[in-house]
Amino acid sequence: MPKIRLEKLTKSYGTFKVLHGINLEIEENEFTVLVGPSGCGKSTTLRMIAGLETVTSGEIYFDNNPISHLEPKDRKLAMVFQDYALYPHMDVARNISFALRLQKLPKAEIENKVKQVAETVGLTNFLSRKPGALSGGQRQRVAMARALAKDSEVFLFDEPLSNLDAKLRGQMRAELAVMRQSVKKNMIYVTHDQIEAMTLADRIVVMNDGHIQQQGTPEMLFKKPANKFVAGFLGSPPMNFMDARIVEENDVLFAEGKEFKIAIPKKKAKSLKKYKGRVIIGIRPSDLIYDPKATSDRALDLRIVVSEYVGAQSVLMCACGDSDITVELKSETPIALGETLRFAVRSEGIHLFDSKTELAL
Repeated sequence: MPKIRLEKLTKSYGTFKVLHGINLEIEENEFTVLVGPSGCGKSTTLRMIAGLETVTSGEIYFDNNPISHLEPKDRKLAMVFQDYALYPHMDVARNISFALRLQKLPKAEIENKVKQVAETVGLTNFLSRKPGALSGGQRQRVAMARALAKDSEVFLFDEPLSNLDAKLRGQMRAELAVMRQSVKKNMIYVTHDQIEAMTLADRIVVMNDGHIQQQGTPEMLFKKPANKFVAGFLGSPPMNFMDARIVEENDVLFAEGKEFKIAIPKKKAKSLKKYKGRVIIGIRPSDLIYDPKATSDRALDLRIVVSEYVGAQSVLMCACGDSDITVELKSETPIALGETLRFAVRSEGIHLFDSKTELAL
């Protein structure tokens, strides 16, 4: 399996620039997820790797060999598309074996390969059916099986689950994670769904406006986001943000806003001693804990506006002055709309960003 490297990769359509000098290295046998909002350049990046889009400048390397001049068929990769791209007049077996038959492989070898990949993706009992007789999830399995049958060095997935309903998407996400354990290949997966990214990836690459914002393991990006965009994009419900300024009292640093004054943990305060600018304080909903006895310098007083019951937990939409704040709370906790409750802030859950650059402090 090749090590994949993108070097100063750009893509323009006329004067409109989609990618701005992307640099990325993908290690052998790595499941890499490109994630970001619509229009951020993630699908364009994937299609350039596949050879379906031309490179404006820069280069793509497989094991130090430049490949951007190669036709898609010469790149030893397989791609799974969002819309399945199956042949409706062929049954599942013939859809899976299409590329193998083009290679004129022996019939016994083709049958054996089809049987093997059908078992991997749970299609053994559907080989004689045509796509029109399958559910959306089953069609996507056929598309994956067809890619696996090519025995390519690299597998590319372009938002393969986006056409499925929420329940089926969750099921297919779990099946993909299981399949990943048995298929030892380089996989590059594009999605706008941060839950897919967090649950599937060995490494996440967060993109926005044609730039890579941050890359790393899901845990690293969740706990140590490089900027406000990454912090707000990863996590469900998303991180809360409030404007504040740094003040010092009795050798203790505080993030002070209109309706709050939160003590900054000592570990973070060391690097902020000389910081004079305004900041954005970020707190995830799960880092706000209902605690009526919490001291005011370690808590937020929030007015409950909306409560969404989702089973074991409720998601509260609250107000803190002019700021909208989301909180996750155990559903059995007694609350009333309109009342003000105190929520302690986990010290390790405080994130600070420069108000101008939005970079993490």
